[in-house]
Amino acid sequence: MSRSEADRVDDDTAGPMPPALSSMVRVVKLGYRAEPRLLLASLGMTLLQAVPDSLIALWLALVTDGLVHHQHTKLLVGALGLAASATLMWALQVTLTRSVRRLGDRLNIMFQGHVARLQAEVATVEHHERPVYLDRIAVLRNGVFALDHLFASMFTLGGWLLRLTFVAVLLATIHPALLLLLLGALPLLAVAVWRPKVEKRTEERVASHGRLGRHLFTVATTSPPGKEIRVTGNQGDLVWRRRTAWAQWFGALRTTHLASAVWLSLAWAVFSLAFVLAVAWVAVGLDASAGSVVLVLTAGGRLSAYVGSAVGELGFLRGIWLDSAQRLAWLEDFAATQNQHTDQPAPDRLIEGIRFEGVCFTYPGTTRPVLEHVDLTLPAGSVVAVVGENGAGKSTLVKLLARMYAPTAGRILVDGTDIAHIDVAQWRERLAGAFQDFARLEFVAATTVGLGDEPRHDDRVAVSSAVDRAGATPVVNDLRAGLDTQLGASWDDGVDVSFGQWQKLALARGYMRPEPLLLVLDEPTAALDAETEHALFERFAIGARKGDDNGRVTVLVSHRFSTVRMADLIVVLDGARVVEVGSHAQLMAYGGTYAELYSIQASTYA
Repeated sequence: MSRSEADRVDDDTAGPMPPALSSMVRVVKLGYRAEPRLLLASLGMTLLQAVPDSLIALWLALVTDGLVHHQHTKLLVGALGLAASATLMWALQVTLTRSVRRLGDRLNIMFQGHVARLQAEVATVEHHERPVYLDRIAVLRNGVFALDHLFASMFTLGGWLLRLTFVAVLLATIHPALLLLLLGALPLLAVAVWRPKVEKRTEERVASHGRLGRHLFTVATTSPPGKEIRVTGNQGDLVWRRRTAWAQWFGALRTTHLASAVWLSLAWAVFSLAFVLAVAWVAVGLDASAGSVVLVLTAGGRLSAYVGSAVGELGFLRGIWLDSAQRLAWLEDFAATQNQHTDQPAPDRLIEGIRFEGVCFTYPGTTRPVLEHVDLTLPAGSVVAVVGENGAGKSTLVKLLARMYAPTAGRILVDGTDIAHIDVAQWRERLAGAFQDFARLEFVAATTVGLGDEPRHDDRVAVSSAVDRAGATPVVNDLRAGLDTQLGASWDDGVDVSFGQWQKLALARGYMRPEPLLLVLDEPTAALDAETEHALFERFAIGARKGDDNGRVTVLVSHRFSTVRMADLIVVLDGARVVEVGSHAQLMAYGGTYAELYSIQASTYA
């Protein structure tokens, strides 16, 4: 499959963006549920602020007529009106600024948490790997910081529209034909709707270049890859690649922005011409009073400002905040779709075990199957070892068990129930273990381990027990303050921890849950030598057999054949297929792949 074909497949599976209006309604409801009082107060003050602002043209007209015709009443009313409008506008602006800032801060925290929760709740990690998903989410992550401004933008736009209505009424009192001046704003409205859509489409088209630029910046400026970069001396190459990526990203955006700016300038020229003609017609054609001319000049000038502000706000609303609302609604729909069939509860114990039926899997964006037609039974209460050379599909099999991915074909049954129908959160609560690509959580050591079972993360007895079972006690004892040591050299009083130490702490974190149905150890000791790994695996197997009688299945993954002899069942993967299944004695007697590779590896340690 070519790259373009893969992109089209990704686009199809990602699905279309939800309608803009319904997306905005959903985001507004979400914001209202979070902060109803602040939201309504901000809306009320924004709309109220439009009244004194719009009346300034009227007060100036009264002052002008009062001065020209020596009408003291008009002069007094106009002067008092100007003072009242200025005072009210100032008071409302001060209060509104504080309210909107407070509303924005609270909504910003809420929206960021909502987006993070949605991504975490998706059953699989596929959306972290498909380019089209990454591009959409990358743009959403940039826009989510502006979602809190969606409400301020909507309120402000409503205020400008209310001002336009008041000014239109004032102009109509002079002559109804002046309402035609509003037609001059139609080109501005059209450009305001069109411009953000085109710019956002370009932004998404070149988002991959922006992601590459950010990735290269991180590679060039962070510690882990810094050593290799300095040894290889490829700093110049990284700089060139980042500059090229940013040029491809910014160049396309700049071209689109310049083109849309030209159209916006033409639209403003049309409105300006209409405004000049309206003023000339009132002053010459209508033979209006001085107050009327001042009213047209002031109201027309304010009309120009209101149109510009409304058009600008509409552009922001359409281009940034409304687009972000659509992306947020898409992520909500995507998460709901991924989890919509999970209507079965997770079992409290395993009776039969876990069975693979014709399972195939191909990673997103690739064509080579990683697993092909896997038929396999993991009996309840058993210790199962999965072995094979690098790239044989061992870690993939584990990720399917943990529901990080869904099988491309076939199904996985847990006591006869398709795992795809089991509630994701409940199933994950029944899992424990450590993965090959573990997380380095730079917290206090006790927290780093304790987060393996979040409800008990501060239970020191449980943490100490998990550390002991994982064989990580020497690691903790070597730390400056034991479990109270801050991990990570970049933090105050933090200590640098080696890869092997991180791996043992991750393994301890996997042992925090006391009664898992599935314990997965995906090469959790890859940084250790073969003898140490063998001793630990033996300890894991003995502990698993002495565990609670809930039918737990323990899966040990290793590429070292000599360390898994103690398993009840050994699964041998080769070329994406299960080629052998049996105990160590059975497989050695069979004399197949396992026996051959075991003998080869064993000889290296002789």
